[in-house]
Amino acid sequence: MRIKQSRRAFLASVSAAGAAGILGAHGALAGDGPPEITTVRMVKQIGTCTAPQYLAEELLQAEGFTDVHYVEMPVAPAKMVGLGKVDFGMSMAPSIIFHQDAGLPIIALAGVHPGCWELFAHPTIRTISDLKGKTVDVPDGLGSSAHLYMAIMAKQVGLDLGKDINLVTNPIPDAMEMFAQGETDAILASPPESDDVHARNAGRVILNTTADQPWSHYYCCMLAGNADYVRNYPAATKHVLRAILKAADLCAAEPERVARQLIDGGFPTNYDYALQALRNLPYRAWREYDPEDSLRFYALRLHEVGMITSSPNQLIAAGTDWRFLDELKRELKA
Repeated sequence: MRIKQSRRAFLASVSAAGAAGILGAHGALAGDGPPEITTVRMVKQIGTCTAPQYLAEELLQAEGFTDVHYVEMPVAPAKMVGLGKVDFGMSMAPSIIFHQDAGLPIIALAGVHPGCWELFAHPTIRTISDLKGKTVDVPDGLGSSAHLYMAIMAKQVGLDLGKDINLVTNPIPDAMEMFAQGETDAILASPPESDDVHARNAGRVILNTTADQPWSHYYCCMLAGNADYVRNYPAATKHVLRAILKAADLCAAEPERVARQLIDGGFPTNYDYALQALRNLPYRAWREYDPEDSLRFYALRLHEVGMITSSPNQLIAAGTDWRFLDELKRELKA
């Protein structure tokens, strides 16, 4: 209840001028019919990276959805979408590809922003190459986004994760503590876990996907939908995507307000770290980058490390639909 009220308070408090520019002067439903279905299920995620999904509930209601459900996340967001546990979810691009390759019916709809990940290491380690023979923690386990990213990062410098690097997968609280105590050499984390590492002043960042190439040129977080929902309810799909992209614009336009609402909503971070992340993440990049390029990049990298068998062309042909994004780029011009 507290989170819902905070979202309403935030959206109600956005300045009239800003709201007119961001939400559209002619109303949410201008140019569209109502959604074919008024129920939508979203992944419940708590993190600065996925703030647009947190903000989207009231925007979804403005788009004509009368029954918006947020479902707890026992498995990866992309997997929840593919299994039909939810209709839509923001997920890391490599995770979408990984689960598409496994045969799950997931449709990538848009990129939301690049960034998210920071690779922390202790002072004697200065580059990824220095991790040879060291212990790296990927807290969410094998097959997680952290695992996929770490495998790709290691391959980029000629290392084989699991052979050249000792990979461990501790639960998140244990992983944070073990790294802080020097029991592991490096940890890959995103907000809010990366906020905890910063707060402990435990190690230094040797790679930041928001700023460092090639990672900064490709989407990290993307919106994906269940294939059946996208196929059966195209108008509803466009309304959902519009709400998420408007929420991303809110994150870019009002980071101070969004950060405060994240804290008021009980997010496990502090205001300064949330604000820093919101200011650093390029939420307006959904207009600029080509999401297909991002999926192709990560599909090629995952194929190189043997984590998928499908070709990028196969995955893109079967698992993407950019029609809604193309229309919204024209409608929601800055």
